Amino acid sequence: MTQHRSASSAEPVPQPLRAWLQPFRSLFTAPTWEHALVLALGAVLAPGKRTVTAALRVTGRDTATNFTRYHQVLNRARWSSRAAARVLLELIVTALVGDEPVVIGLDDTIERRWGPKIAARGIYRDPVRSSHSHFVKTSGLRWLCFMVLVPVPWLGGIRALPVLSILAPSKGYNTARGRSHKRLTDWARQGMLQLVRWLPDRRVVFVGDSSFAVIDLLAAVRSRCTVISRLRLDANLREPPPPRTLKPGRPAKQGAALPKLKDQAVDPRTSWRRVTVNGWYGNQTRTLDIATGTASWNRKGDHVPLRWVLVKDAESDRELQAFFSTDPDLAPETIVAYFVRRWQVEVTFAEARAHLGAETQRQWNDLAILRTTPALLGFYSLVCLWSGELIAKAVGPRGAVWYPKTAFTFSDAIGLVRYQLWLGGINPMSTENLDRAKIPPGLFKRMASALCYAA
Repeated sequence: MTQHRSASSAEPVPQPLRAWLQPFRSLFTAPTWEHALVLALGAVLAPGKRTVTAALRVTGRDTATNFTRYHQVLNRARWSSRAAARVLLELIVTALVGDEPVVIGLDDTIERRWGPKIAARGIYRDPVRSSHSHFVKTSGLRWLCFMVLVPVPWLGGIRALPVLSILAPSKGYNTARGRSHKRLTDWARQGMLQLVRWLPDRRVVFVGDSSFAVIDLLAAVRSRCTVISRLRLDANLREPPPPRTLKPGRPAKQGAALPKLKDQAVDPRTSWRRVTVNGWYGNQTRTLDIATGTASWNRKGDHVPLRWVLVKDAESDRELQAFFSTDPDLAPETIVAYFVRRWQVEVTFAEARAHLGAETQRQWNDLAILRTTPALLGFYSLVCLWSGELIAKAVGPRGAVWYPKTAFTFSDAIGLVRYQLWLGGINPMSTENLDRAKIPPGLFKRMASALCYAA
């Protein structure tokens, strides 16, 4: 008869992981915390799909009879993923931001999922497979993600570190439940104000694409934070409203109309200035010609003062671009520098899919769905934080004769974290000298299984 193992007889969770996750301990009860640690360990170590069963296998619990307890961490246990997001935000700001403004990028992504039991899914444009000339639809869940855009010194540049991910259900989901449908900008407003409340003593700058250049959103948050985004070249901009006078009649609500930005770009009277911006694609330095000014954006009673910036690439024939900031006092070079940080958002989405199995989880329970994807994206940020100490001790990034790698990447970071967690099961007291360490049979079997079933 096969002897089944309980969770108590399985391999212990490595001490480094317990130490790394200690800031989140207060969010869980004691039993849930032990099961959550196992799922966290499995999420980092597992190759291939990030299902609960894959996490149990890679942690040596494939014969545990209480396997349902691990599913219940996601679909039943009482803990708040929103509270975990706040702890993660505080860790990132404390470790990396310093006294600078907290720059947060926001963008939406589609988690491709199928199945009638996934109630919140909808049919959306697939941003990965579509192009300007080719439209591809996909079934999935739409997530609005907020990521801290900050330099990570040991990873050689700006990184987009996810902190808060909000599910934006489809219109059909809300209609079926008799709810009014929230637009993506409504979720964005709630998320932005939530993050600002979590950082009461910090200056917060949000950077988004043109989807968030919506005047009612900007008007709702401009007194609490700064928003930077793209601006249409034919936007209707005006001068600020004139000051109120003692003349009879209603005061003017808007000033005189300003020329369109596309007209100002070809106007010989427009003053251009050449600047250098760091952090371009490939972490390069770029020379740009910029023109700037202040204006007021008015629509249906909403009044948003802003600084606009016209940008021409001095080194190529790229088309003219326009950006804006809801803080008119922000320098135009800073506006452009903050906006180019946003390009790392798509890199984070791609690396989370490639290295952390985002989109491979198979939960269909509503609560489990709300928790799993934000957790996997959060692990991206945690791995970047955890790897700092390990990279400082590493000889160099993993390279080869045909690939002379000079800078550490996320694949190096998660590789070092995994290395530390695997070795923690061989010699929990010290992983510095393993020449004579004896690998326990159970751990050896787990390592071999992870290699053999990596795909």
